[in-house]
Amino acid sequence: MTLQVTPTAIPDMLVIEPKVFGDDRGFFFESFNAQAFAQATGIKRDFVQDNHSKSSRNVLRGLHYQIQQTQGKLVRVTQGEVWDVGVDLRKSSPTFGLWVGLILSAENKKQAWIPEGFAHGFLVLSETAEFLYKTTDYYAPQYERTLLWNDATLGITWPIQDTPKLAAKDAAGTVWSEAKFFD
Repeated sequence: MTLQVTPTAIPDMLVIEPKVFGDDRGFFFESFNAQAFAQATGIKRDFVQDNHSKSSRNVLRGLHYQIQQTQGKLVRVTQGEVWDVGVDLRKSSPTFGLWVGLILSAENKKQAWIPEGFAHGFLVLSETAEFLYKTTDYYAPQYERTLLWNDATLGITWPIQDTPKLAAKDAAGTVWSEAKFFD
């Protein structure tokens, strides 16, 4: 498995592009190979849970994180297109408080590595999108927190025209000044 790995403006958050083999019949690629992932990224993690969601246009999910049982996430889109965002919540990091946004789509087949200590969210840009992610720890609702998606301090530039469709917990997210962070 050949992977092209590109650091983002937050070097710990990575864009991962698998080698895709395609012809007039379609395409094939390995969406995950633990050995190749570790060799290409230097990251050795055990993924313990896979999640799959489907959402419609303008659905915004996030910005989610867990204050205990922190989750690293390897995310990708298998149908449609999303604007994917990671926010560094690690106080000891030189990129604390910064965010990165990128397009993930079924067409570009890019994946993003969102490290532990980050909040994560996405906005659906296509009619619908199916979003898959592997996590390094189990979902623990008692430790889940939501950072307000449109917090003015963060200033995330969401590519949206209308009011997004939000879950109640996302609409009631915590503002930056009251959020819990990681050391």
